[in-house]
Amino acid sequence: MDNLTPRGSMGIERIAVLGAGQMGNGIAQVAACAGYEVVMIDIKQDYLDNGLAAIENSLSRVVKKERMTQQDADVAISLISTSTEKTSASDADLVVEAIPEIPELKFSTFTELDSICKPEAILASNTSSISINAIADATNRPDRVIGMHFMNPVPVMKLVEIINGQDTSSEVTELVVEASERMGKVPLACNDSPGFVSNRILCPMINEAILALEEGVAEPEAIDGIMKLGMNHPIGPLALADLIGLDTILHIMNVLHEGFEGNPKYAPSDLLKDMVSEGKLGRKSGEGFYSYS
Repeated sequence: MDNLTPRGSMGIERIAVLGAGQMGNGIAQVAACAGYEVVMIDIKQDYLDNGLAAIENSLSRVVKKERMTQQDADVAISLISTSTEKTSASDADLVVEAIPEIPELKFSTFTELDSICKPEAILASNTSSISINAIADATNRPDRVIGMHFMNPVPVMKLVEIINGQDTSSEVTELVVEASERMGKVPLACNDSPGFVSNRILCPMINEAILALEEGVAEPEAIDGIMKLGMNHPIGPLALADLIGLDTILHIMNVLHEGFEGNPKYAPSDLLKDMVSEGKLGRKSGEGFYSYS
């Protein structure tokens, strides 16, 4: 067995989160609430300040709902430090990367982390679509690279999709599963494949809903209503696309289409491509399948 637990049975105790955005600060929050020492790293202090403020606001809401005491919230905040230097991850047992979904940026970041972090550290990516095998190839420790795909919003959603690369060791998977459970999550594992499980199923469903709209089968309210009332979905596929971001949906569909060698069932709809090119990205732009002005 690899020497993955240098501190005996303690295993993972210090976590570095790379990225202080919505996903990164959410991951830092749940890790700190689980009692982990956390360093949240980003390229600008402003990003870190905003991320820390988001955590404080989130915990304040939890306290108001009496799901946590103020004392426990204060302890969680005290466990989070911030840094603008990746070298602050040097003593982390687990690094969770939550930076933008740009392949070359991911690869270069993992190459850098590989040179910074101690040999036994586990390097995890929160990627929703980029191959874990490709990310692992950017390092000299492919057995210690794994996917930890948290769902948004991180403090609320229970799932962590664990993605094993072809070289990920079983010991690493076990440690990451344990860490996820300690954070109050339900870790479910899969092997590296385009879109993994979540987006391989979700995004083609959303794309199919867009095709139904494009072909004049029904209006957005009817499409979403049918899926909510008939299939017990909490939100309709078009409203969900607006929430995720149409540019993100298009990116994942392109990953699937390329990853499955041009299989036409994964081809993004013309309407989706047109809306993205027009800047109609959903909630973040104020207009998508619905208006948010």
